[in-house]
Order: sequence, then C-alpha cells, then structure tokens
Amino acid sequence: MIIQNNILKYILKNTYFINGTAYAGKSTMVKLLAEKYNGILCKENYHDELMGAIDAINQPNLSYFQTMSGWQEYINRSPEEYDAWIIGTSKEAAELEIIKLIQLSLQNKKIFVDTNIPIELLKEIADYHHVAFMLAPQIMSVEKFFDREDPEKQFLYRKIQESANPAKTLVNFKACLAKLNSQEHYDEFVQSGYFTYIRTEQSTIAQALSVIEQHFGLSQGDGRPCDNLTYPPLETLNL
Repeated sequence: MIIQNNILKYILKNTYFINGTAYAGKSTMVKLLAEKYNGILCKENYHDELMGAIDAINQPNLSYFQTMSGWQEYINRSPEEYDAWIIGTSKEAAELEIIKLIQLSLQNKKIFVDTNIPIELLKEIADYHHVAFMLAPQIMSVEKFFDREDPEKQFLYRKIQESANPAKTLVNFKACLAKLNSQEHYDEFVQSGYFTYIRTEQSTIAQALSVIEQHFGLSQGDGRPCDNLTYPPLETLNL
C-alpha cells in the first residue's frame, strides 16, 4: 500500500522537523520548542521502538548491527562505507519515523522532531515553514564528537581505545565523520531551498530559538521566556 504525500502532509500538519549537521544545536532546539509550546519532543532515534519490525533483506542498513562481525568492523570501515551506510540508514529509518509521527499526531499537539529524514522526502511531506536545517562548521562536528557525555559516543570511544591500534583507528573514524559532515553534504542543505540556520561563534541559543520559531510561524508570546539562554563557547559545546 502506498500513502500519497498529500495525505501524509495533512496528517503531519502539526509536525516541525529540524535536520542538519552535528553540533549545530538540533537536539537543544527541539527540546526547548517542545517545552515552550507544550508539544511532543521527538529526540534522535525516537523511532527505535519500531525496530523490531525490520529485517536484513528489506532494511539492510538498519540491520547492520545484527549482521556486523563486531564493533571493530564498525569503527574501521572506510569513510565511503560509513557515509553510504548513514545515508542508507536515514532512508530506511524514514519509514519508521513517519509511522511513529502518524501515531503521535493523534494527540493533536505540536510535534518537534530531531530528524534524519532525507531532504527529498521532507520536500514531499512538509511545507517550507515546517522544516529547518541547522548547520555547524565541519571541524566542530569532527573534533568535538567525543567531547559529549552521550553514552553512545563514549561507548564508541572506548571501542576505539580497545582496538589493536587506537591512534590509527581514531584517525580513521574521524575521517568517517569528516566525510559525513563534508562540504558536499553541507551544500546539499544550503542549496535545498529550505530555511537554514548556520551556527557561528556569535550564535546564542536564545537567538537560534527566536529565529527558528519565527520561521515556524509560532507565537512569541507562548511559554517561558528565552532571553537568558546562551550557547557555551565552541570549545566546550555539549548540545
């Protein structure tokens, strides 16, 4: 069965998507917007509860963790392999994300989504003012990747340290991150025709929140104020 895009767009009319590069503030924005507008927060991987539906034939990228030989294989893939896997995973996960969002839409609340749904699909299911891309410099996305206290990232860092050559493995994995956050992918967001917010040294959380909620057409008068929120310096960023 195929659900036409105009029907999906209608069902998801209260859904707001934020996509983009690492360390741009996506997770912070969806959290603050959900709090401010009494909405539903969809963090990264919010569709995980539906992962039981996948199989290696129909969703080979999402099934990779069940088919890989081990974590050393995962962290030692080439940048090209890693990038292709991320792209494939995003496409496969989009179906699970949309199913989950249809379920959540029944609550008749605004939904704020930290998503990896591909650009071409977002164009089909969401209006211009329901999508925002947040971007950060590549060096931040790569060099600060393991600075977060995120359990998943710290787990990967431990696996890198357990490898036969930790220094070589770390260099390779950072090359994978650089490929994923390359200028090519950066330009895909910028040239998509959708609204783009670019993180700079001068950016503050309050500024980003104000700009994005204006783009989304949300009322400035609802919820708690955001005047006193600021980004930490780039070298200590932990979003």
